[in-house]
Amino acid sequence: MITIHLRYEIDADRLADFEEYGRRWIRLVNRLGGTHHGYFLPSEGDSDVAYALFTFPSLADYEQYRIAAATDAECAEAYRFAQETRCIRRYERRFLTPMFD
Repeated sequence: MITIHLRYEIDADRLADFEEYGRRWIRLVNRLGGTHHGYFLPSEGDSDVAYALFTFPSLADYEQYRIAAATDAECAEAYRFAQETRCIRRYERRFLTPMFD
């Protein structure tokens, strides 16, 4: 199992746009074989940092998702939405292996 952790620097004045972007990707990740664990939006503290977590059964499954997303029309539209609204300034991606008791 592999979990992808995304840290976003967002435009705090475009939070509603980022929320729309997140709603789209939750559905897309789930449709393309992953399990999305949600977006975590600013509350207290930094107003321009958000997070997302989603899991795939393996790194190979994640790679297949990336290939599928690159040619998926809905994924392209979600990416275009973020570019047009400029709700995301930058992001970082980390790969984690979850550990359970």
